[in-house]
Amino acid sequence: MQKTLSKNNLIRPTALKNLQIQENGDPFKILIGTILSARTRDEITTRVIKSLFSEFKNPYELSKANLKDLKKVIQKIGFYNVKAARIKQVSEILIKKYNGKVPSNLSDLIALPGVGRKTANCVLVYGFNKPAIPVDIHVHRISNRIGIVNTKQPEETELILQKSVDRKYWIRINETFVTYGQNICLPINPKCNVCQLTKICKYYKKNT
Repeated sequence: MQKTLSKNNLIRPTALKNLQIQENGDPFKILIGTILSARTRDEITTRVIKSLFSEFKNPYELSKANLKDLKKVIQKIGFYNVKAARIKQVSEILIKKYNGKVPSNLSDLIALPGVGRKTANCVLVYGFNKPAIPVDIHVHRISNRIGIVNTKQPEETELILQKSVDRKYWIRINETFVTYGQNICLPINPKCNVCQLTKICKYYKKNT
């Protein structure tokens, strides 16, 4: 996949990769950024995250923020009313239960409000550099299109990928698939003419 993207000069870091680079992999900012990114385009997520952390730099500041002010800062994000309440609540829990630190294990992460397996795995990968497979819409779609899996739910996709992909590659799966899904294997009208995976792709064989 990376060869195809490099050949066509289409590599663009995802919002989470950008955040990881800009914030030196700060687990708290990765966590909040991932919660905000749900159902929101990367370019909007990137701008909103930058604005948010320019005003509230850590869980202590965010936990004390006025909810109305939070909503105003992130109002360009989808479902900003719900997300504002969630990131404030998450910050409060981190202070009370974890001394302001983000837990580095899956079970504690998914116990936080608004944090599912995908978000938790994103924190493990981008915040703690731990092997995990965050399955978002791109990972789920491409895995099914190619024929690596035949699943209905992202959780099923994650379990099968864990069994079929060597653990040493887990940490690279999300960024690779998301980048590919945003540039080549698009949700509608995928660019099969420039894809180098057509020889093994179930979708391509069925539609050509």
